[in-house]
Amino acid sequence: MQDYLLLIIAAMFVNNIVLILFLGNCPLVGVTSSMESAFGMGAAVVFVTTLAGTACWIVQRFALEPLALEYLQTLVFILIIASLVQFVEIVLQKVAPPLYRTLGIFLPLITTNCMVFGAAILSIKRDYTFLQTLVFCLAAAVGFALVLVFMAGLRERMEVSGRIPAALQGVPITMITAGMMGLSFAGLLGMAH
Repeated sequence: MQDYLLLIIAAMFVNNIVLILFLGNCPLVGVTSSMESAFGMGAAVVFVTTLAGTACWIVQRFALEPLALEYLQTLVFILIIASLVQFVEIVLQKVAPPLYRTLGIFLPLITTNCMVFGAAILSIKRDYTFLQTLVFCLAAAVGFALVLVFMAGLRERMEVSGRIPAALQGVPITMITAGMMGLSFAGLLGMAH
């Protein structure tokens, strides 16, 4: 049990997939202009990453490896991720049309979000069991979602304050803030050793 707790803490904070491993930075800038879109994208990414990571693990262990087709890993994993994103799009369009419209182009971009693909690949490369893969992918995605929500909250707060110089508004202040968040998360990495 303690190993899984450590895996969760490491995936969410110590080795945060967006701030430490630098995977999935596009949504960090694109969907963090409002809390609603950050929550929506975070929830969609948690769902897709958890399902994709476990589905990719199953396909890797029970199809690609036994048939010596590991060279198809990238193609197969992308197909799995794309299928799950299509499913999420259909569900959101039916269940939450305003959120679907808010996420707009960013929802299909989950397919190409290297964070989702990276979580699946990392679990394979680290030789995780099925349960470890499930826990890791879920924790990595929750860590990603937390960063999106934190960034959205900071951006909304900075916008209200009106104290940001014109040259730094928008993407520049977002990148500076992400860098500072990354430094604080990297401090956790130093504590882990």
